Parts: sequence; structure tokens; C-alpha cells
Amino acid sequence: MTELISRDELKAAIDSGAVTVVDALGGMYYEQQHLPGALPLVEADVAAQAPSLLPDKAAAIVTYCSNEACPNSQAVAALLTAAGYSNVRKYREGIQGWVEAGLPIESGVFARA
Repeated sequence: MTELISRDELKAAIDSGAVTVVDALGGMYYEQQHLPGALPLVEADVAAQAPSLLPDKAAAIVTYCSNEACPNSQAVAALLTAAGYSNVRKYREGIQGWVEAGLPIESGVFARA
């Protein structure tokens, strides 16, 4: 099981630019709302897209999905860890917990560089 990160820890890491946040829902869910600066990466795309989206395998990465019941964030985190990423954690409460805490979100389509 992937190590967890608390909401307060994640908020501080986002604010300081110390983490790459990965939205494991993707698609229309990502477009509707996502954590600030989050990159969309779903389980089926990890092998193909992680090397370009996440080039630094030692960087701090946090995955999340919709809520505690959603398995997507754990699936993506496990695949990233298996691919050699060494600092992957999971925000278990997901976008639901983030929104319920009144924290800022973004919306819109991800523009690949």
C-alpha cells in the first residue's frame, strides 16, 4: 500500500511547488475539477505517458482520485512505483475531501507541452 499524505501536508506542498499532483480520474472528471496544477494520468496510460509527464523518478508525486472508496489513485501509484518512481504518495480523501474542506480547485483541459 502506498504511503498516505494528509490534506494539510498536500496543501503546503502544492503551495510551495514541492510536489507533482496526479489526477487518476482523468477525462471529463479532470476537466470539471482537479487539484491546483494536477496532471491527468489514468491507470491505462501510465506506461505510455509517465516518462514524458513525470521525467524525474525521484520527484515527490501525489496521486488522488474521487474519494476514499475510489481505487484509481492506488492503482496509478502502484504502477508508478513499479516503474521506478521512488517518492509516490496518495491523497486518500480525493477531490471530494479537498472540495469539502473549501480548498481551491481548477477546471479545464490539460494542455500537453
